[in-house]
Amino acid sequence: MSLSRPARIALTVAAVALAVPALAVAVLLNVDWNSARPWLDARVGEALGRPFAIRGDLRLTWERQGHTAADTSWRDYLPLPHLVANDVHLGNPAAMPAAGGADDMASVRQFAFTLELLPLLAHRIVIPVLRFDTPAVALRRDAQGHDNWTFRPAEQPSPWRLQLRQVVFSKGTVHYTDALTRADATAEVDTLATDPRYGVAWRLRGQWNGQPVQGDGKAGAVLSLQQQLQPYPLTARLTVGATDIRVTGTLTKPTELAALDLQLQVAGASMARLYGLTGVLLPETPAFRTAGHLRASLGPHASDWHYDQFTGKVGASDIGGDLAFRTGGKRPLLTGAVHSSLLQFSDLAPLIGADSNASKRARGVAPVQPGDKVLPVESFKTERWTSIDADVRFQARRIVREHELPIHNLDTALRLRDGVLTLAPLTFDVAGGKLSSDIRLDGSGQRTPHALQGTLKASARHLQLQQLFPALAVKGTSMGELNGDASLSATGNSVASLLATSNGELRTVINQGSVSKLLLEEMGLNIGNVVLAKLFGDKQVRLNCMLTDFGVSNGLMHTRQFVVDTEDATVNVSGTISLAQEKLDLTLKPDSKGLRVFSLRAPIYVRGTFKQPDVSVDKGVLALRAGGALALAIVAPVAAILPLVNAGPGGTAVSGCAPLLAQARH
Repeated sequence: MSLSRPARIALTVAAVALAVPALAVAVLLNVDWNSARPWLDARVGEALGRPFAIRGDLRLTWERQGHTAADTSWRDYLPLPHLVANDVHLGNPAAMPAAGGADDMASVRQFAFTLELLPLLAHRIVIPVLRFDTPAVALRRDAQGHDNWTFRPAEQPSPWRLQLRQVVFSKGTVHYTDALTRADATAEVDTLATDPRYGVAWRLRGQWNGQPVQGDGKAGAVLSLQQQLQPYPLTARLTVGATDIRVTGTLTKPTELAALDLQLQVAGASMARLYGLTGVLLPETPAFRTAGHLRASLGPHASDWHYDQFTGKVGASDIGGDLAFRTGGKRPLLTGAVHSSLLQFSDLAPLIGADSNASKRARGVAPVQPGDKVLPVESFKTERWTSIDADVRFQARRIVREHELPIHNLDTALRLRDGVLTLAPLTFDVAGGKLSSDIRLDGSGQRTPHALQGTLKASARHLQLQQLFPALAVKGTSMGELNGDASLSATGNSVASLLATSNGELRTVINQGSVSKLLLEEMGLNIGNVVLAKLFGDKQVRLNCMLTDFGVSNGLMHTRQFVVDTEDATVNVSGTISLAQEKLDLTLKPDSKGLRVFSLRAPIYVRGTFKQPDVSVDKGVLALRAGGALALAIVAPVAAILPLVNAGPGGTAVSGCAPLLAQARH
């Protein structure tokens, strides 16, 4: 039977369609692929924008891609060329010169990959799986911030594009050097044959920012480089100096770090030591440890990191909360909320350098505090303040110290903008009253290079001294109420230097209580202990009222009004306190309310330093006569102190201070 003309044409086309691929396969199987290495080197090099070379043998076989029946399509039945290349080298970018005679970013003893054919028609090199055997990778970054792991387009745009979907690792090494972080570390990678989750293990040794670094971990054998493929599992433990970091989780699309989902644990000597690792500015703290959920979504221009529901310890205090870190703006931004149920007062000392020299050594800071100084001299690292912005709320439900200190409900909003730090407001409940303050520290360096400009406004209202020192309640001590105001401004780079240049005023009022050497010991006022013993002996004394009003000029506190009215005497205090030199120069002039207290008729001089005060009695000078009225006659005007003594209910003057104020007005 003869075929029609259309049938013969159709059969001819079908025969040719079958013959051409068969002929192509025959040619490809018999061609010497080593002669094609220059072409392949050039195409891959153009796609990567850096030198690429296959120096060893290059072989080609044909293989079908392995898929499950559920996701098999007709394309999966077509065999694809499978190339095996030996002694392969990937160079550094042209802008990065060789280091130590090494021009390669990576070399591989052998790698194998399958090449999809149809994408070649669109100038795309699509490799489903790339297998590395004994890779050696050298990651580098120079002092100008140029690195060799960022694949930028070549100077002359190539029509070819590379798409790599999966990478399979075997034993190898990764060497990392970074001039910016002074890092030089090597990781050794080995294959795991029996682990059901992880395919490779690694060990790390080296240096980071002058500190020893070591660690180990595991990762998946198949690295998926596309979002739709299975996330890449990893677990690691890293120690940098005194900081220990542990992570377990997954990484999706590692070429872009599009999704990071990890359980993160961090422990170290101080949170401030994390700056060199993360670039996140955190305060000086005692030893700490935290654990939480770290998520990240990273893009080419902006990245978002979230540390969710973390918990931990800072010293003996508990902390928890949520933090977010975002890049892409004028500078990175740290936001979130941190809370503490029980905060140890001593754990706050490193924030201002007020901890001991031994504590400073433990958190990695030079022991700079002189033995004869009380005020902290440790400098604030203001050069880092312009590296980040922050908006973090901190709350502590209860604060305790070694001797019970009933502070509750600390609440503050910490904001850092353009190098200016504010705590506004900083409030907490204490001893039945409230203390509130606004603190502003300008560390931008625009007005005063290498120094802070600080302002403080604070007020204390209705602090019950009986509650402030509850340990004394069982001893039958009644202590009255404290009110106070402070307003200071200063320039410096530490607590000591700020106080040494401070200007402003400080006022306090204590009414209707009692004072004793035991009370002052509880308060830590050693100077007061000695003064009280000189005045009244070691006994409890009824306190009607105490008014203090200090002016502060260039770190020198001078008494504008300082009167102590007790059941036995009225004491007028005058003189100065130098915050710059930490020296005392005060004269106490007691006036007895009864001739029976003869020792109260001589002035007392308080001299010396904060560390070693000296208290002496002028036995050659006697008071002019007994009675409190004469001492009150020289008291400064009382207008400035009225807001404090009028802090009681209804705005009336507190009863213990009313007689004192009445006499001072006349």
